[in-house]
Amino acid sequence: MPNTQISRRAMLRATTGLAAAALAPAQAHGANERINLAFIGVGGMGTGHVRMCSKLDDINIVAVCDVDEAHQRRAAETAGNSPGMYTDFRRVLDRKDVDAVLIATPEHWHPIIACRAFEAGKDVYTEKPLGHNIREGRIVSESASKHRRICQVGLQQRSGGHWQHAVERIRIGDLGKVSMVHAWNAWHPREMFGDIGRPADAPVPAGVDYDMWLGPAPECPFNPARFHGTWYFFWDYSGGMTSGWGVHLFDVVQWAMGHEISSVAAAGGKFVLSDARETPDTMEAIFDCPGYTLTYSMRHANGWRPHDDMDHGIEFFGDKATLQINRAGYRIFREEDRSSRKPFYKEDAEGNNYEAHHRDFFDCVRSRRQPRCDAEAGHRSTIYGHLANIAYRTGRTIAWDSTSERIVHDRAASKLLARDYRSPWVL
Repeated sequence: MPNTQISRRAMLRATTGLAAAALAPAQAHGANERINLAFIGVGGMGTGHVRMCSKLDDINIVAVCDVDEAHQRRAAETAGNSPGMYTDFRRVLDRKDVDAVLIATPEHWHPIIACRAFEAGKDVYTEKPLGHNIREGRIVSESASKHRRICQVGLQQRSGGHWQHAVERIRIGDLGKVSMVHAWNAWHPREMFGDIGRPADAPVPAGVDYDMWLGPAPECPFNPARFHGTWYFFWDYSGGMTSGWGVHLFDVVQWAMGHEISSVAAAGGKFVLSDARETPDTMEAIFDCPGYTLTYSMRHANGWRPHDDMDHGIEFFGDKATLQINRAGYRIFREEDRSSRKPFYKEDAEGNNYEAHHRDFFDCVRSRRQPRCDAEAGHRSTIYGHLANIAYRTGRTIAWDSTSERIVHDRAASKLLARDYRSPWVL
């Protein structure tokens, strides 16, 4: 942890001779050399971030913002230092004393708030996925670069030691030639929000600015199924669990194997859950990548765990060995271990990836080096889930040009690379 007795100005002066990749410094304010941090979106995940950051001596929480006043009050109480409370994120960005913001809103808001924050001279830690669609991720990455801001995407596995070690072993060839990768999520229908029912439209709850919650999304009546916690399952706000959770797994794949994709096909549907959701409860996606095939399975209708107690994970299949990994640790099985089923090597997870990812971000705010999961890396990891959803929604194999980030010869599918915005919001 940084020595808080050393001023931020001194730390930044010490880094001015670094390579040109170093970014513009954040503005220091008066005698307070702590990072002044604001939180935008303080529901369950956002308040969790507040709780972790409130324990850090070098962080000063100056504002919490949410369209739900109950969330504001809860987050302010969690922060414990009477931060300013706001409904409109623009008022937060107007504050000259804010050095950085942490964004944990629903996904349809991530890119607009991030870009506005860069323009206002703020560094950004944003929850994943980086954009509601592929175009938005590209815009956020370019905006961070243009304004020379630090942007850390909340793919916190990048800060976990066992993830780092496993990726390095894959890269140096410990598994031999990797020809197939399989990633999966598996939940029982009662897990991960499960059956959300079919509630009727209802009055907007007291203390909620629903128009601001919708923001750039199409106008529609308030419905509790489309609101806190379960907005994941509606295309206007998210891409469901394939892009919302699967992005953690896709991130590790592209970190280890490179980000190039040639084509994507997907199949699935709402086969079990008859609730209000629009996104599937079952999906299988196949990615044709240079030199290997990636498959991704998402089951929200059956929680069977085929690989011990792993409800999520990734398997990398090489011609010498197989590596199996999730948040609990990783194991390597050589080809000669097939009979015994005992791993040749095993490493358990240690520490808190969230805390380490926060620390990496805050260190980068001071040093101006790039963080472990900058906007470009976060954007590339987000592409996988969006392409899988496009293939699912169109019912066609999607040919993808990774260099130009374009769908080849399919105008209808290409329309899903972006979205229209409800006035006055634009990106």
